[in-house]
Amino acid sequence: MSNGKLTRRGFFQGMAGVGVAIAAPTYAKAPAGRSEGKPSKAEKAGGRPAYAEAAAGRPFFISTWKHGKPANEKAAEVLTSGGSLLDAVEKGINTAELDPEVMSVGVGARPNEEGILQLDAVIMDGPTHRAGAVAALEQIATPISVARRVMEKTYHTLLAGDGALRFALAEGFEPQQLLTPKALELWMKWKADPKRKQFRRGAPDEKPIIRPDEKQQRPGAHGDDHDTITMAALDAAGNLVAGGSTSGLSWKLSGRVGDVPLLGCGIFVDNTVGAAGATGDGDEMAKFCSSFAIVERMRAGADPQSACEAVLRWMLEVHPENEKIEACVYAANKKGEFGAASIRPGDFTYAVWWPGMSELRTAKSVL
Repeated sequence: MSNGKLTRRGFFQGMAGVGVAIAAPTYAKAPAGRSEGKPSKAEKAGGRPAYAEAAAGRPFFISTWKHGKPANEKAAEVLTSGGSLLDAVEKGINTAELDPEVMSVGVGARPNEEGILQLDAVIMDGPTHRAGAVAALEQIATPISVARRVMEKTYHTLLAGDGALRFALAEGFEPQQLLTPKALELWMKWKADPKRKQFRRGAPDEKPIIRPDEKQQRPGAHGDDHDTITMAALDAAGNLVAGGSTSGLSWKLSGRVGDVPLLGCGIFVDNTVGAAGATGDGDEMAKFCSSFAIVERMRAGADPQSACEAVLRWMLEVHPENEKIEACVYAANKKGEFGAASIRPGDFTYAVWWPGMSELRTAKSVL
């Protein structure tokens, strides 16, 4: 199927302003053992700490990375305007998918090694425990919206590749060219480099996967340009929904699927317990079913912050070399308590929203 033309209107569809009132931020009480007034590693890195705080009895959204802030605000606007929690998560994540400046999600994201943009997405509804996902989807700007149709209109959970595209077209989604000139230029520069990093083991010019002087070892690592958006949402009644969308690692192998559309890896919801989300090296996160593992620790009595940190420490215990990867997680429970953590200091910026509050924070690290 041929790609449709990409229009400026298509880029910014659904990007209405939200005008959320912001209150002066206040810190939660420091946990035992931490001196009041003494900056943590997270604070030194330029963000807020991630102590377990409570947002019970009011709507709450938590999302990954700096593009999570406008996503949260759009989600809150949808919810307060009468939309459902599913509507809120879908439309909130649409803002990142449709923004060409977010080069790791949707329109304008970096393509795979063949120069083709393949997208993954997932959505999960806590009250019904249903979910829908798509993987390696091409030509559709809003894959989370297709994932929701999979959940609501089929008996399946995950559709991939050409089958996912044909389903999307049958549902009325319009195909379009998702690759922008900026992303194409970056791909061509990577492709022309004879020493470019690749994901194939034993490639002729393969660089070591991990070097002592290299923090972000993957070929797709690009500083502030991260690989996904995931969002968890809690309404005033204590119901939970989560979703995620990504283009995956830059220059990945064609057909590669990361953790985002795999239930229990990129996101997971149990409406009796809580929700969790992950971002970072999706190939590694998937090996640990990180979001499911966090929810299960909360089920056993851990608070969200402790559960997040425990899973990352487990990842380090099993594979000590994971100290070199980007691995970041967050969680919220039924009480409205939430937390976030990363393996390395300063790695994870995430966004939180509740009435009167919308801000970015830096997660606590376990190293």
